[in-house]
Amino acid sequence: MANLADEYGTDVEIYIKALTTTTHADTPTGAPAQLHDLLEQLGLERHEYPTGGPPYIWHTVPEHLDADEQKRLATRAIPALLVASCEVDCTPDVFDEATYRQAVHDIRTRAARPAGQHPAPARPPSRPAPARRAP
Repeated sequence: MANLADEYGTDVEIYIKALTTTTHADTPTGAPAQLHDLLEQLGLERHEYPTGGPPYIWHTVPEHLDADEQKRLATRAIPALLVASCEVDCTPDVFDEATYRQAVHDIRTRAARPAGQHPAPARPPSRPAPARRAP
């Protein structure tokens, strides 16, 4: 079985498997469980095949999604994988620029907003708000 992550030396290779419409995410042989867990948290389905050594593990985008949503789900995963310090390669037939930009924006927004803080108003106030003091 071909494992593109092993072949190209990346942490995750995202592509449409030849002669199918299935979007795959290959990870290297022996990849850490945390990487597989992250891919599952991002919505990809885990598959495993025993080999007599380390199992061959790959992930796919759920096939019940239509083609555009499959592409968006795979693309939305990329920024989260990059934040986790993964080296990711994605083929152009899977990558969606607008979805990627939105996912990056969402990650930046969450990182800039401490837990429990309310989202910023939709538009800025007409005059500066007075500074608040911590209790």
